[in-house]
Amino acid sequence: MDTNRLEAFSDGVFVIAITLLVLAIKVPPPDTALGAALIQIWPSHLAYVVRFLQTVSTFGRLDAA
Repeated sequence: MDTNRLEAFSDGVFVIAITLLVLAIKVPPPDTALGAALIQIWPSHLAYVVRFLQTVSTFGRLDAA
């Protein structure tokens, strides 16, 4: 059985998961100072980085197998 199609499908699933992570990031309103807004929402960005690294790590392990 050829696994190329299954590998391509799993690659697509990970790409969609990473894209959905990016869409969850909220943009600060235009009338606020950028630095202050980023400091206020830093937990959200930290959670994004952790989830992104976890997803990439899982993808790397599956892709190497």
